[in-house]
Amino acid sequence: MFSWFSDFAGDLWLGVKITIALLLLAGFFGFLLAIGIALMRLARNPLIAAPAQFFCSVLRGTPLLVQIYVLYYGVGTLFASYPAIRGSVLWPYLREGFWYVAFALILSVGAYVGEVLRGGLRAVPKGELEAARAYGMRPFLMLRRIWLPRALYMLKPTLAGESVMLLKSTALASTVAVTDLLGAANLVRSQTMIVYEPLLLVALIYIALAFLIERGFSLFGVTPQRTA
Repeated sequence: MFSWFSDFAGDLWLGVKITIALLLLAGFFGFLLAIGIALMRLARNPLIAAPAQFFCSVLRGTPLLVQIYVLYYGVGTLFASYPAIRGSVLWPYLREGFWYVAFALILSVGAYVGEVLRGGLRAVPKGELEAARAYGMRPFLMLRRIWLPRALYMLKPTLAGESVMLLKSTALASTVAVTDLLGAANLVRSQTMIVYEPLLLVALIYIALAFLIERGFSLFGVTPQRTA
């Protein structure tokens, strides 16, 4: 049992690193995008709020796999048809499926978490915001010190769930020849005809990563207790 592991340990480790890289890239940049989307959705000006609403509707209304295919096979093929792009310094990145998957995940996080943040920001008591204004805080400082932290604290369980969903969404990278965790399991299966063992190992790794994500969110915002 697991006699294949020593031959494919390097591929599995590469899959772990690619999965974590996708998770961190999409989580970080997607969260920054989500903040902008949430603020745009809260804007009273329809010229600002409408594009954000359209963005969220399109991204949330289409399967993530379709979005990845459109970017990789559509935009990627379009880039490849231009000699100027193929000869540029960006081509080594533009020909790799990793970056198309990362971009698709960033957009997805921006749309889904943006809607979540919008609800969280609206749920912050107005009295706290009015107190911050009375104290003389500028809008950006109020957002950074009061509004966003309070919303994030209230949304911890939801954001933890969204992060775990993002982790599982990274498995779609294997559909465009990216050797993530699932891609490594598929490599083992195609070369050894062993199906269940690599999938079981990959599932355990996903469970461990999901546990770490949930544990990290459970510690977020916790103030250490002082001892007498």
